[in-house]
Amino acid sequence: MSNKTFYVTTPIYYPSGRLHIGHTYTTVAADAIARYKRFTGFDVRFLTGTDEHGEKIQKTAAEKKMMPKDYLDGMIEDIKKLWETMEISYDDFIRTTDERHEKAVQKIFQKLYDKGDIYLGEYEGWYCIPCESLWTDTQVGEEHLCPDCKREVQKKKESSYFFKLSKYQQPLVDYYNSHPDFCFPESRKNEMLNNFINAGLDDLSVSRTTFDWGIKVPFDDKHVIYVWIDALCNYITALGYLSEDESLMEKYWPANMQIVGKEIVRFHTIIWPALLMALDLPLPDKVYGHGWILFSEDKMSKSKGNIVYPEPIIERYGIDALKYFLLKEFTFGQDGNYTNRNFLTRINSDLVNDLGNLLSRTVSMIEKYNDSIVPEPKVFDSVHAELKKVASSMPAKVDDAMNRMQFNEALEEIWKVVRRSNKYVDETMPWVLAKDETKKDELDTVLYNLAEALRLVTVMISPLLHITAKKIFEQLSAGEEIRTYESALSFGGLKPGTKVAKGEILFPRLDIEKELEVMESMFKPKTEEPVKEEVETKEIIHKDEITIDDFAKMELRVGKVLEASKHPKADRLLVFKIQVGSEIRQIVSGIAKFYDPKDLIGRNVVIVANLKPVNLRGVESQGMILSAATDDDSKLVVIQAEGIEDGVEVR
Repeated sequence: MSNKTFYVTTPIYYPSGRLHIGHTYTTVAADAIARYKRFTGFDVRFLTGTDEHGEKIQKTAAEKKMMPKDYLDGMIEDIKKLWETMEISYDDFIRTTDERHEKAVQKIFQKLYDKGDIYLGEYEGWYCIPCESLWTDTQVGEEHLCPDCKREVQKKKESSYFFKLSKYQQPLVDYYNSHPDFCFPESRKNEMLNNFINAGLDDLSVSRTTFDWGIKVPFDDKHVIYVWIDALCNYITALGYLSEDESLMEKYWPANMQIVGKEIVRFHTIIWPALLMALDLPLPDKVYGHGWILFSEDKMSKSKGNIVYPEPIIERYGIDALKYFLLKEFTFGQDGNYTNRNFLTRINSDLVNDLGNLLSRTVSMIEKYNDSIVPEPKVFDSVHAELKKVASSMPAKVDDAMNRMQFNEALEEIWKVVRRSNKYVDETMPWVLAKDETKKDELDTVLYNLAEALRLVTVMISPLLHITAKKIFEQLSAGEEIRTYESALSFGGLKPGTKVAKGEILFPRLDIEKELEVMESMFKPKTEEPVKEEVETKEIIHKDEITIDDFAKMELRVGKVLEASKHPKADRLLVFKIQVGSEIRQIVSGIAKFYDPKDLIGRNVVIVANLKPVNLRGVESQGMILSAATDDDSKLVVIQAEGIEDGVEVR
């Protein structure tokens, strides 16, 4: 067993019903980094679980005439079944109703009380039951709405124990300053510092008397412990903190990576580190607050009827298709927009056209031209050396991206090898070489290089798409010794003489329009459709008509955003470096109001490529990024072309 340990956690999920792909996204990301770290030699501990206490659970169970625990048990089984279906590789699943957790939380509360960091007082303020959050008058505003979920809050006044959060304000500031990567990405860190910590921290009410579904305060059973103290402590109670066996705690704490949704970053990067400081425990290396998956630019919500569930997607398209989309489509840390069309297009372009095509071509040509035997490479000129160079340099780039939690970049580096291999086939034309006996050495080289490049691709996708990787390895007859991370660090691991065997198609090609109809029926709400509000329609005033010849003068191309920064002299302008085929363009765009400079990095956008360059406030702009905006400019969305290679003309 490796002496390098890695502890990764998801938030413990609130069992309010069926989990959608937003919840799935968090767990898939945690699973991806856990699998990757195991793959690269770490002793990994991966924790997930459920948060089961609080007033909302008690009320809902009472409405159903059930005991809270009985109400919860069925939902927890559904959550575990989903993770089993998705083959999530967690090592521990903790429930906050577990005896091991409840006992440890009481000991933690007692320890903080004995230290003087918890004291008895009276709480008066605003409480959001769905979020289990406490707010001040200023935070809820005149409308008395929760700042997070926008629901109405309730005025509460009761006896309460308080945690001296204010005591840890300066230690938190100092820690943030000395550990700049603790809260990530940068935008979340700045929000926590500027909007909360530097604005002043009040002591935190950490007990309730108005309901009793929770862990009792050990020395005052009229109080139950505030659910966010209870829930946050799961990360250490699962390791046996304050139990008879603390060996896991000694081995794995502090956590290397705690992955949470951006809506609960505040709890994990203010309350949680303050609690750990009070307990004299080291803080996690990094708390990563990822963005939301939006549905057509809107947050998924049962009330809006726009929730996408993972089970029907998995049943129809497979686990790896969903995992690939979630990891490749979105920049981790930022919001991403889900549409059924984007999902289906990503499958066809990347998994069918690129990876599936490479596997099919490689194995079929080895079968046809060399009796299914992987030949020995014999020619080493430039065209062959380039493919080897691209493939050999890929693992280090993937490792860098994975360690930064940029899964989309890691997959893009792998797919560069996939696309380069397919291009290599077109360049070398094995079907032509096969007709000329004098070209046998070159043909053998092409076939070997394709098989070996495919092996390296498969090794590096194996922690992310393990089902797909297994199928490719089987067709290549790759032994266990050449499926390891170490084997991918050099080109040439696949032994000449290996017999390949063509298998099933990895991913069938999809009829996009047909599948869109199927997916629409998958997620159509089974309840009665909500009444749609009357929307006033506006008359569209069209510009003068143009001819097809006029339109043909415009050159639209796909470009990949490489860099983005604020314009040095204009707040509303952003300056982009955009890859368009073999050239890099600098384009200035007035979208700073709607996009942070980092939001579009790595995305494929549509540009006007033959627009005459202009100078905008001292910076040259060599084109225009296309976007759609409302008439009053209150909303703007950049037009993207994910799944299409940069440089391709839009027509």
